[in-house]
Amino acid sequence: MRMKKVAVLGVSLVVGLVAMASGAGSAGPATVLKASTMVGVTGPYVGATNPIRGINGGGVPWAISEGKVVLGADGSLEVKVEGLVLVATGANPVTSFRAIVSCQTIVDGAAAVSNVSTDAFPATTTGDSKIAATVALPTPCFAPIVFVTSPGGSWFAVTGV
Repeated sequence: MRMKKVAVLGVSLVVGLVAMASGAGSAGPATVLKASTMVGVTGPYVGATNPIRGINGGGVPWAISEGKVVLGADGSLEVKVEGLVLVATGANPVTSFRAIVSCQTIVDGAAAVSNVSTDAFPATTTGDSKIAATVALPTPCFAPIVFVTSPGGSWFAVTGV
């Protein structure tokens, strides 16, 4: 009887280890980027003079109270911004934001940049928005950056401090 209990315990342990190794029961895809800060466009990044990875800054300075980003390896993207507003007025004049995921990648053996945009998501006049989308990440996706942009693609906030 004792031998049977030891055998059952051993089988249970092996099954549990195999399940953990295979990722069974995992909460979702691996996280590629998790950011708890974003910064608004300012200084020399305002406008088209100094684009970041080909993305122009908004035409005037923007400020942000809070920005959070989670990007999964499967392209799942969650962006939450609060207080993304014009510095001059303290208000958000646009009705929707987009997110752009920018990755360094490789195309035909050469270094390249890939920028992938979400659809537009509603934004309040106080600059609050939640973006939940799935984007087609390039393979590989090195050094991802996430921008919150105008519907036309100029960035208002970017991951960083």
